[in-house]
Amino acid sequence: MSPTPSAGVHVPLLTGSNPAAVPGSIPGAVFNVATSIIGSGIMSIPAILKVLGVLPSFALILIVAVLAEVSVDFLMRFTHAGVTTTYSGVMKEAFGSVGALSAQVCVIITNFGGLVLFLIIIGDVLSGKESGGEVHLGLLQQWFGIHWWNSREVALFITLVLVMLPLVLYKRVESLKYSSGISTLLAVAFVTICSGLAIVALVQGKTQTPKLVPRLDYQTSFFDLFTAVPVVVTAFTFHFNVHPIGFELASPSHMKTAVRLAIMFCAVVYFTIGLFGYLLFGDSTQSDILINFDQNADSAVGSLFNSLIRVSYALHIMLVFPLINFSLRANIDELLFPKKPLLATDNKRFVIITLVLLVFSYLAAIAIPDIWYFFQFLGSTTALSLAFVFPGTIVLRDALGISTRQDKIIALVMIILAVVTSVIAISTNIYNALSSKS
Repeated sequence: MSPTPSAGVHVPLLTGSNPAAVPGSIPGAVFNVATSIIGSGIMSIPAILKVLGVLPSFALILIVAVLAEVSVDFLMRFTHAGVTTTYSGVMKEAFGSVGALSAQVCVIITNFGGLVLFLIIIGDVLSGKESGGEVHLGLLQQWFGIHWWNSREVALFITLVLVMLPLVLYKRVESLKYSSGISTLLAVAFVTICSGLAIVALVQGKTQTPKLVPRLDYQTSFFDLFTAVPVVVTAFTFHFNVHPIGFELASPSHMKTAVRLAIMFCAVVYFTIGLFGYLLFGDSTQSDILINFDQNADSAVGSLFNSLIRVSYALHIMLVFPLINFSLRANIDELLFPKKPLLATDNKRFVIITLVLLVFSYLAAIAIPDIWYFFQFLGSTTALSLAFVFPGTIVLRDALGISTRQDKIIALVMIILAVVTSVIAISTNIYNALSSKS
């Protein structure tokens, strides 16, 4: 797929067979952007408050949210000023074929990693997991007992065939607006139920007093605090879907509005789930908050709410899956078949790439037992590059001559912050991993 006008300025990547398709709506774009943002990151936000405390966590979420909006604005301004319709095309205009390849590789790694993470989470919710000798039963096992048909392998396979496959066969992002809307509502339901349980626990005096600032002791060093940054960065990385969503809208200003509304909404969701999730479980908050709900509640009503929380989150993840798959499939096609016709016009190639991605993500989810080092790796490398480093370097390179002095200062600060925090986070994780083995 060529990132040039031949691909159609207003119909990039996957457009369907009708080049004069009706432009997408702002509400549809808001839902799609919000769904792209709220993926697996939401479940780890309460753990951020456990590490950093309430005030630094809120500040970090706000800073990353603002920088995410700024970086998207940079991307779209340079896109509309040039002749490209894709992220890799913008990078190619700035840095040539090396830049395009870098963007494609980062999108592929980030999105494929995201798909694998989603499937692992769904498997944990449906079929449970065993960690450190501790067994957590999944919903299907709690409801029906342990059988071969509700094992992780079978449950994920059935989910892929019945839920994921029909959704990933859509050829336009706009077609996913309804599933994205449902997914967003499920995320709101997840946050609402958690908040309600936390408020009840607060009234009953069962919550711990949250720490407002981090506590540094023999278990937590100053550098450990930086390991929270990749999680928040990953939680706001949606830049791989900016072009396919934005170019289906009638005007560039519509995408700017949609992104701003979606980021504001997601920041509120993150603030809420972070605070109430942390209030609910305190220092026992797990990296995956769903694990905290895998426990016996004090009443039948409590057990019901625990199940509703896990079900709503699993369904949310299932509906996020096709959006992440969309840009992954488009970038793989663009990388492997740059001179072929548009992917949406070649049904055979479209179906083959779609099925191959489903198979490989399924096999990886079955083979990988733990997600967390992988999760932080993405947030410290490819996701960070897509969200902040690449947009910043595009502005500094200024191949189209449209950057202002203020743009370049902001871009430079954004890159420095990203690189410094990434290096510290990666180094700290490596040091902690080596120390735990010694």
